[in-house]
Amino acid sequence: MTLPRDYGGQSCALSRSMEIVGERWTLLIVRDAFHGVRRFGEFAAHLSVPRAVLTDRLTTLTRAGVLERRPGTGRREVYALTAKGVALWPAVRALSTWGDRFYPAEGGPRRVYVHVADEAPVDEDGRCTACGGHVPVADLVVAPGPGAAPAGPDADPVTAALARPHRLLTPLLPHPAHREVVER
Repeated sequence: MTLPRDYGGQSCALSRSMEIVGERWTLLIVRDAFHGVRRFGEFAAHLSVPRAVLTDRLTTLTRAGVLERRPGTGRREVYALTAKGVALWPAVRALSTWGDRFYPAEGGPRRVYVHVADEAPVDEDGRCTACGGHVPVADLVVAPGPGAAPAGPDADPVTAALARPHRLLTPLLPHPAHREVVER
């Protein structure tokens, strides 16, 4: 039996938010969009989510205005966060921080965030440890942390790309038609 998407009888802002981002896989899709995942196949390969579920979650996020579909190269479309989607960054960061604190990976966090301007780490509250400023998501680099597992030879392309520092909100992988040029 499929659970309903709405929280009948609940009218608070949290319940309305959960109707959009509270289903299984949804926040991981949003996280990956922040990391630069753009294409359906990239989300599917990295998350190992059933394609029908991924289609449903992407449709929900697009209809809610969290993601938008944009023309890609060829006939394929890509997904990108909208301003409404980017506004979810504090929640994604807070949940990641909470997970690192209470369910840590061996060795420390799997990913760390660095301020582009001065290459200093960003603390739990999203402030740069060097300049003290609040760092907007577009000014962050995600890098492997001390608890990151190395990407093995069979890693999907997204996992392999996340093993290198990468600026958030920028495409993580080049379009397949351009890979030969990039890899040379």
